[in-house]
Amino acid sequence: MISTLEKGHPVSIYFQENDLINDLINELVESDPEDDFQKFFNVFNQLETIEKRFVRKENQLFPFLEKYNWNGPSKGMWSFHDTLREQFRLLRGYVVTKNFEKLKINLEYLLNGIYRLMEIEETMLFPMALNLLKEEDWITMRKGEEEIGWMLKETPPNYPENQYIHPSEDLTERNLDFTSKEASHFDEGYMTVEQVNLLFRTMPLDITYVDENDKVIFYNRGEERVFPRSAGIIGREVKFCHPPKSVDTVLKILEEFKKGNKNEASFWINYKERLIYIRYFAVRDNDKKYRGVIEMSQDITDIKRIEGEQRLLDWH
Repeated sequence: MISTLEKGHPVSIYFQENDLINDLINELVESDPEDDFQKFFNVFNQLETIEKRFVRKENQLFPFLEKYNWNGPSKGMWSFHDTLREQFRLLRGYVVTKNFEKLKINLEYLLNGIYRLMEIEETMLFPMALNLLKEEDWITMRKGEEEIGWMLKETPPNYPENQYIHPSEDLTERNLDFTSKEASHFDEGYMTVEQVNLLFRTMPLDITYVDENDKVIFYNRGEERVFPRSAGIIGREVKFCHPPKSVDTVLKILEEFKKGNKNEASFWINYKERLIYIRYFAVRDNDKKYRGVIEMSQDITDIKRIEGEQRLLDWH
């Protein structure tokens, strides 16, 4: 079944990545970090880009499987991803400190875990997904994957061929339903849809809006997001949009917001050597009725370093 897939199909890309992962693992096994540290370091960094594969599955493949009531991968396999992420984090510490003894011992656990994951994917996840999902699902999924990326050095072919046209290359003239003069009235002013999109895209915040039915209905697409998002989460239950280890906390927040007991929850974490401030706000209408929750994430690493005052423009 896999061999008949067209190039560029999401599952075909996963199998291309499998070949790359196997090659990288073989290089790691055959190299000695003490004798050739730079080579080992470079290959380890390449293998760690498997994170893109995890994110694609979590934000693209799993949501489509949920549409057909297959929720197992969203729970069990996501936990598997998190275990491998933790092993990568641990090993990176050993690589940076050049603790070769612990590096060699723990590398085996990581590589065995990756092999086991690929085996489950090949024998269960991908075959069942191909039987379950429809062609339009795969086409939509492939578009969403563009925002996340792949482990591969070269961008995979379009799927279907010539289906996707990059916005920078789309010169088609279309009849629009509105003019630049048309705008919507907000509480304190007027903006067009374009201006609203520009506003959300420019704000130095990650914003996700979950409605009163616990479904994700919006996220802003900034230049550099703290946490990856893709179109696959729209309409998805929020409990499937967080790692299993944090789901209970998220559900507790929603419960207290709905009861009216709380209106805000805040956290701050270290993520990829940056300090991230995460806040949840209950959304209520004029009658104080619960209408959902806004999740806001912001990199405050540089903000936290600010001291004193700067009253003059300094662009040096």
